[in-house]
Amino acid sequence: MANRLKGAVDSVWRRPDWKNLPARVQNTILKIDDSSEILVKLIQLFVFAIWGIAYFAAPQPDPDTVSRVPVVITIYLIFTFVMLLIALSRRTPVWLIYASIFIDMALLTYLIWSFHIQYNQPASFSLKVVEVMNYFVLIGLRALRFEARYVLAAGLTAVLGWAALVTYVVSIDPDDPMITRDYVTYITSNSVLIGAEISKMMSMVMFTAILAIAVRRGHHFLATSITEGSAANELSRFMSSSVASQIRDSEQTIQAGQGERKEVAILNVDIRGFTKLVADMDPGQAMQLLSDYQHRIVPVVHQHGGTIDKFMGDGVMITFGTTSNEHSACADAMRCIDDLLAQQSAWTGPSAPLNINMAVTAGPVIFGAVGDGDRLEVTVIGASVNFSAKLEKHNKILKTKALSGEYFFKKAVEQGYQNIANRKMVTTQLEEQDTSTNVVILA
Repeated sequence: MANRLKGAVDSVWRRPDWKNLPARVQNTILKIDDSSEILVKLIQLFVFAIWGIAYFAAPQPDPDTVSRVPVVITIYLIFTFVMLLIALSRRTPVWLIYASIFIDMALLTYLIWSFHIQYNQPASFSLKVVEVMNYFVLIGLRALRFEARYVLAAGLTAVLGWAALVTYVVSIDPDDPMITRDYVTYITSNSVLIGAEISKMMSMVMFTAILAIAVRRGHHFLATSITEGSAANELSRFMSSSVASQIRDSEQTIQAGQGERKEVAILNVDIRGFTKLVADMDPGQAMQLLSDYQHRIVPVVHQHGGTIDKFMGDGVMITFGTTSNEHSACADAMRCIDDLLAQQSAWTGPSAPLNINMAVTAGPVIFGAVGDGDRLEVTVIGASVNFSAKLEKHNKILKTKALSGEYFFKKAVEQGYQNIANRKMVTTQLEEQDTSTNVVILA
């Protein structure tokens, strides 16, 4: 119970340190605040335009009286429209937001004060009008910015405005202040019940406080969500989008040691002679070479439904069927190989002279998370994974560019792969194996 109470209190008072938030997070929050200020002004224009229409549609008072309502509404709409233009053109300065809050409340207070003149009534008549509810509207609008300081400023200004109006009413005629302590008299006449006016101001205070707490919590969650969302988007660049989606949509937290058995295809791609190629190369050029090579490999893999399991220097391990359709995994992997072989001859830039080797196998593997609580990696484990790695290295022995296991090739054909011409099956002995193995030369 104590921990839950502490958590509730922390959610109000704790907030992310703005100075320590990454610049991209700060910019996102500022953009949300800017759009919120536009929304505030649009709603204010709509609300008070409707209020003005309702006023002019209602029966008018004695024509001999002077009404300030049209003037106040016109000034208010013009001022709000100007503020809207400022919000649309650039970021509204903080001082201007505070000034806007003050002017909003001042115009509303003046409007309420003017009612007793318009209807030829004592000043206390103004304290009876329902337009006092518009104070709550203006306070509530400030919650749209997710900044408690503006809610507090609006609430404080509203309370001070009403307090000033009550003070004016009870002091305008000291000989006949019209103050009563009888509630019925207060309701049925223009008398003033001090307790009722204090109650209105207390309602404003409580409404402001509750709304400010809600807004402060909302701002905390907003900043936290944007920070975590931004971090998740950045981290998702380090893994396949399909894996990232699977982790994000998982109903339970991913834990090390969790896994499932699947029938998948494993493709290994490697640059032949890469170590010798970069031995005397400038580090920046070597990394640029790798980046250009991976930039060409990855889109083709994703196009055919593959998942990048890991980058291993110049090697890339790819799986088909772990996060995509298992029933076409082998056929998808073969189409990916065909596409890579076809595109390599057209490569330009740093990766143009590269010679890549590929090997693909298929079989049952265990797909899951390994590592500890602070560092996890999603990977596949199984004999087919080791077989694919050994087969890729065997390209050098057979002087080939792409090999596959016999079982994989048959599965690809069963799954609808048709480009089987010029593919030759040979029997060979892989490194560290005592028996011969049938492999298919793909290129």
